[in-house]
Amino acid sequence: MLTVAQAEATILQHAFPLRIEQVPLSKSLGHILAEDLFADRDFPPFDRVTMDGIAINFNEFAAGNRHFPIEAVQAAGTAQLTLRQTQNCLEVMTGAPLPLGTDTVIRYEDLLIENGIAKINIEAITKRQNIHPQAIDRRQGDLIIAAGRKIGPAEMATAATLGKAEIAVARLPRTAIVSTGDELVEVHQTPLPHQIRRSNVYAIQAALAEWKIEADAFHFYDDEAAIQKGIQDILAQYELVILSGAVSEGKFDFVPKALAAAGVQQLFHKVSQRPGKPFWFGVFGTKAVLFALPGNPVSAFVCTYRYILPWLQQSLGLKDRPVQTATLTRELDFKPDLSYFVPVKLDNGSAGIIRATPLEGHGSGDLANLNDADGFLELPKERSHFSAGEAFPLYCYR
Repeated sequence: MLTVAQAEATILQHAFPLRIEQVPLSKSLGHILAEDLFADRDFPPFDRVTMDGIAINFNEFAAGNRHFPIEAVQAAGTAQLTLRQTQNCLEVMTGAPLPLGTDTVIRYEDLLIENGIAKINIEAITKRQNIHPQAIDRRQGDLIIAAGRKIGPAEMATAATLGKAEIAVARLPRTAIVSTGDELVEVHQTPLPHQIRRSNVYAIQAALAEWKIEADAFHFYDDEAAIQKGIQDILAQYELVILSGAVSEGKFDFVPKALAAAGVQQLFHKVSQRPGKPFWFGVFGTKAVLFALPGNPVSAFVCTYRYILPWLQQSLGLKDRPVQTATLTRELDFKPDLSYFVPVKLDNGSAGIIRATPLEGHGSGDLANLNDADGFLELPKERSHFSAGEAFPLYCYR
């Protein structure tokens, strides 16, 4: 049986090479940027006024002048004006270019304007105040955003400033999620006493949707031939295939055998962890990657966040993938020689350290417990006692 670290390394070795496509900027939110973005001009492109008021030549103020006749108004979005007489001023609006011949902006709040003359009412004036200098943020040609970042509102605003009506992003894999089992019924159906509604597919779809993947969902009943045929059909269309259920060693767990019959290469089956020990991973040549998850909801949840999302992020070229940590709020014992993914409730301590309170629940079938928890702590298999205050890797889903 592989360890968690060995399973992760095997999975990441089979990340897809980056594939790139162009999307409209308005549709890019949540995608991974696949191009470097450079400043197409200085940021800001001119000395920009940051307060409504007047612009003056500071030498006049230093010489004792406090009364400045107004020549004109420099509005935002209009061509740069020039001060004709140094003893005068120009009214200026926030966002406007600083007029030529001026070098200082005084707020309206510090002025009295009567009969076209602006009187400065304060003495605490400094040269170049209330001005956002040209190129102070970035110079033309500077790298602003490197490829490999998830696009959020700030990245979209920057790309818009750069004139990127379309933007290069990592192409998403065509994805199928397959649930299995005669015991599962659709969400709109009323289950019989021996049945349950299928839920794993919705959890996995939701986790992938945070990375902009719209996964198609399928269901196979416990029929070996039907599962094998269904897998063959899916492999002809999809690049990322996630199966849930029928992966253990029960009499009706046909998935591993059906995958082998379809030509899928098994890279491992079983990981020394709880929950999720029967986890299976394989590849279909270079065409598809397959994750077969245990059917218990907590197991499927853990494997999705611990393995599938890191694989996806690497395949999409995400550069910054730090692993968070959190400290236990109380001691915990776990005797089996397995890595233990314990559900935890999180809070921020007084020192800003994330604290995790275990919510051990009632095993891998305790779906309701997931609603009380915020994520999982990964406790290493080499130990059986874990002390309060110790920090361990954290995988959040909230």
